Amino acid sequence: MNLNVSDLAISRGGLPVLEGLSFVLEPGRALILRGPNGIGKTTLLRTLAGLQPPLSGRIEGAEERIAYAAHSDGIKPTLTVTENLRFWASVFGTRDIAPALDAFALNDLADRFAGNLSAGQKRRLGLARLLVTGRPVWILDEPTVSLDRDAVALFADAVRAHLGQGGSALIATHIDLGLAAEVLEVGTFKAAPPPLEDFDGGFL
Repeated sequence: MNLNVSDLAISRGGLPVLEGLSFVLEPGRALILRGPNGIGKTTLLRTLAGLQPPLSGRIEGAEERIAYAAHSDGIKPTLTVTENLRFWASVFGTRDIAPALDAFALNDLADRFAGNLSAGQKRRLGLARLLVTGRPVWILDEPTVSLDRDAVALFADAVRAHLGQGGSALIATHIDLGLAAEVLEVGTFKAAPPPLEDFDGGFL
């Protein structure tokens, strides 16, 4: 099933940031979001993930199909790596965490408390959660933050495997992941500024 976005308009802090945005994300495909900081990439991803409503437009094919990885790693520091993955697997009704441990080279860290991991190791654990969700649409916001070159390669391999299994991925990133992916320049859809007389409305 496609993720279809039609004539979408979104806001941040009550002010429009993007408008007229449309795209189709097909199974087996990746779409890279590009644009300067502050243009609205994170706001767009949060809207697609259902964390905030759009101003207008339609989002189809997202229901219970999206796994969202934001800036936060989404891990519990008092649980081990294994316990974190088992927790998320139970949330999403899956069981096998071995592929997630393998994909992100976490086997040697399996019994370590997440709070004792380095920033890059925490990021790898946070991304490994995607593999235990069983969800076909991955929405990823700057997923390679804190990752070294080898870990970025692990992530890119995980995305390729996901696409090869019929999944899809929407990724906001400034780096080249070496993926066969289309690029969407978000700045093309920058919303027009509100009329000056309406400016205070964004703060009410």
